[in-house]
Amino acid sequence: MQKFILAILLSITAPIFSGAQITMEKDKQGLLLLEKGENVLFYQEEPKNIDGKFERRHYIHPLWGVDGTILTEDFPDDHLHHRGIFWAWHQVWIEGKRIGDPWAIVDFEQDVTEVEFISDKYGKGILNIEVDWLSEQWKPEGKKVPYIRENTIVTVHPKRKNFRRIDFEIQLLALEDNLSIGGSEDNKGYSGFSVRMKLPDDVIFEGVNGEVEPVVTAIESPGYMNVYGSINQNGKKEGIVIIDHPDNPGYPQPWILRKKNSMQNIAFPGRETVKISIEEPLILKYSLMVYSGKFKTKLHKEL
Repeated sequence: MQKFILAILLSITAPIFSGAQITMEKDKQGLLLLEKGENVLFYQEEPKNIDGKFERRHYIHPLWGVDGTILTEDFPDDHLHHRGIFWAWHQVWIEGKRIGDPWAIVDFEQDVTEVEFISDKYGKGILNIEVDWLSEQWKPEGKKVPYIRENTIVTVHPKRKNFRRIDFEIQLLALEDNLSIGGSEDNKGYSGFSVRMKLPDDVIFEGVNGEVEPVVTAIESPGYMNVYGSINQNGKKEGIVIIDHPDNPGYPQPWILRKKNSMQNIAFPGRETVKISIEEPLILKYSLMVYSGKFKTKLHKEL
């Protein structure tokens, strides 16, 4: 299974340069990535809130489909803390003290210290982002100091046929000893990489072994989940294939799936906590295949 998924990741975007190029435009709020003048995604660099609450930054929204349809949601009425493509954890502990809830954006701040955009020779657009995590609950010297340094790489590939691939590599390095993170402490274990996607009434979930029916708690589907339906206002099928990289800890990671009013979550580490090292970063890798119509790849073949 691991070799199969890795082969898909390597082969589906082999270096074939068609002349397309991912470009970037910066404004006061963040960075807009485009291809041939068409919107691809927006990286929210600056703080954003609603009525002074649920302030967030460092996430992707909007994410546009290859036909220009906006696929993600921000500040949805049912969960105002959800934000486009994001990665967050409910629990943060230092020396046995709980210091905030980044998922729900409680006692949690992020300082985006650096954002670099690179366009490579194959037309890919690459965001290199450095972010410090802080909390009002962590003031060891009477003032807030960063407790995690995050370095994230977002790689956007030029469109091929009817799809586009976007890769995420998230590196978390502790700046304090005895630091751990974890998910919600209920039987769901919300934690980690999440996609707050628009969900039509006819949404379908497909994994390695075919259609999947979401349940309240986590399910297993090794490697990937394809989420699609009539998102386009004209009723055309569109979707996102969310891929869990074989190098991830705990691979295959479990899935929290929802048909409405919520996000799709690759849950790591779940309700239990995992220690973050001050020497070697925790590395998490995920990919999205954003497509319109049918996604014709080996991902749809049974193993």
